[in-house]
Amino acid sequence: MQKGQIRVQTENIFPIIKKFLYSDHDIFLRELIANAIDATQKLKTYASSGEAKGELGELRIDVKLDVEAKTLTIADRGIGMTAEEVDKYINQVAFSSAEEFLEKYKGQNEANIIGHFGLGFYSGFMVSDQVEIFTLSYKEGSKAVRWECDGSPEYFLEETEKAERGTNIVLHINKDSEEFLDAVRIRSILEKFCRFLPVPIFFEDQQINNTSPAWVKKPAELTTEDYQNFYKELYPYNELPLFWIHLNVDYPFNLTGILYFPKIKQSYEIQKDKIQLYSNQVFVTDEVKDIVPEFLMLLQGVIDSPDIPLNVSRSYLQGDPNVRKINSHITKKVADKLDEIFTNDRTAFQEKWESLGLFVKYGMMTDDKFREKADKFHIMQDALTQDYYTLSEYRTATEGQQKNKEGKLVILYTTDPVQQDSYIWAADKRGYKVVKLETIVDASFINQMETKWENIHFTRVDADITDNLIDAQEAAESVLSTTDTERLKELFNIPVTGLHVSVEVKGLSVDAPPVVATRPEFMRRMKDMASISGPMGSFYANMPDEVTLTVNGNHPVYDGILHSGNEQLQKKQVRNLADLALLSQGLLKGADLTAFISRSVELMGGEEKAVVTA
Repeated sequence: MQKGQIRVQTENIFPIIKKFLYSDHDIFLRELIANAIDATQKLKTYASSGEAKGELGELRIDVKLDVEAKTLTIADRGIGMTAEEVDKYINQVAFSSAEEFLEKYKGQNEANIIGHFGLGFYSGFMVSDQVEIFTLSYKEGSKAVRWECDGSPEYFLEETEKAERGTNIVLHINKDSEEFLDAVRIRSILEKFCRFLPVPIFFEDQQINNTSPAWVKKPAELTTEDYQNFYKELYPYNELPLFWIHLNVDYPFNLTGILYFPKIKQSYEIQKDKIQLYSNQVFVTDEVKDIVPEFLMLLQGVIDSPDIPLNVSRSYLQGDPNVRKINSHITKKVADKLDEIFTNDRTAFQEKWESLGLFVKYGMMTDDKFREKADKFHIMQDALTQDYYTLSEYRTATEGQQKNKEGKLVILYTTDPVQQDSYIWAADKRGYKVVKLETIVDASFINQMETKWENIHFTRVDADITDNLIDAQEAAESVLSTTDTERLKELFNIPVTGLHVSVEVKGLSVDAPPVVATRPEFMRRMKDMASISGPMGSFYANMPDEVTLTVNGNHPVYDGILHSGNEQLQKKQVRNLADLALLSQGLLKGADLTAFISRSVELMGGEEKAVVTA
């Protein structure tokens, strides 16, 4: 037996390992299995070069739990180690950076750093009172050895008996970590970290991994069904995706993976952190911010890069040049794929727009390079005809019709085609084209695009009376006298809870509504954004809505109202007309809505003069 001390001057390395190296202790199992995978893969390499002789046998990794003995064993059939190699790699190399580690990290809270210092094997001490290694090298004539350490700098190394080539790591689980003696807990860890490792992993006589997932194969080897089946394996309860992108790059960085575009029909279905990051098929994290562009966090799937270490930190991701290249590459691949679908099958692209629009708009807002490409395939749907326009096509379709005094193209839009139906039809009568912008991101999208698209201004179709949507028109002459005009202004000067109401009387066409309620574009945008914004959003959300009631002085209904001779009836009729206009904007609520309903019933059952046709 050889007895000695691990070559490290600082004797409190183990307590620091136990307390400090990982925020999640269950990662020890990933580290030890990753080492077993390396040992197995190296044996395959040596065998292919002729360095390893004889039959390899079944190459697998077994995870064994012995609750009575309180041990957890990770056994591989890889290259194994000789006594000299155990002394070198376990006693010396693993601690070669120990002092640097202590110097750099002892006083910090940085997690997940073992891999940067070659300390992966020692993660087992986070959950163990004692660790044993039983190993037999693949080299001819080798003798099996046993290594033991109880977490102090002392170790024991001796010859032993072992029938099979490879290494068994035996963890004697400590009292504080007995959760790792639960088979359900171990299985959940294995399924999380080892689901797609390239060597079969067995636990309780069952293989828990798919050794050949779709992303490690070449695209030419896969069918549509293969891609869909892999998606079901990742997300068994989801609808099938719209389409996917297979990543396969080996220069100037290594990157493989499959990114899926999920179906998203409602804003509440949006979910981030559904992309899984792997390193050589070992699960790392599903928090891939900085690796994947922010707007593509809505995608799902897998990316795998050996250039990203297992023990990755935010500071590493933000500073690594390969990560920046991967980020840019993914953006380009997504843009190229969308452009390809739009160009080759526009009908299919338009059918998918309900889901795709969120990705595209989010990307255009956050990534200028993506926006430059997306300008060609971003589309807007006509609220009436349901046709789609690119920005260029919308310019052509509205040529000469929708430019303001500054020469900017005015894009008329609706956020709710049902509620704003009357405004849309009024705009259509003037030859204007109204598009639908009704998703969760559109309020921010139009603000961003006004700064990025040249000579563009967005106006919601109910932001003003139709005559003024593009530019203020010269109003038609009102048939009302000055006295009647002032009387109408007085009658319409009514309080509405939570609203700041202003009144104007104009001579609109006789077929226009008797009253039109509009909200200023700027203030309405700010309030629309308030629900998804921070403190500034709260500021606008608490401000009263500004509403303009434009009274159509040329509507025949006022002839009867103004000459009824019944002041109380006049006030009720006018209030109902105002409430109808507010109702069309969704601004009549609570007690005001209740009063409107009661008043309407009263007017319908009252005097003949109370019957109002609007």
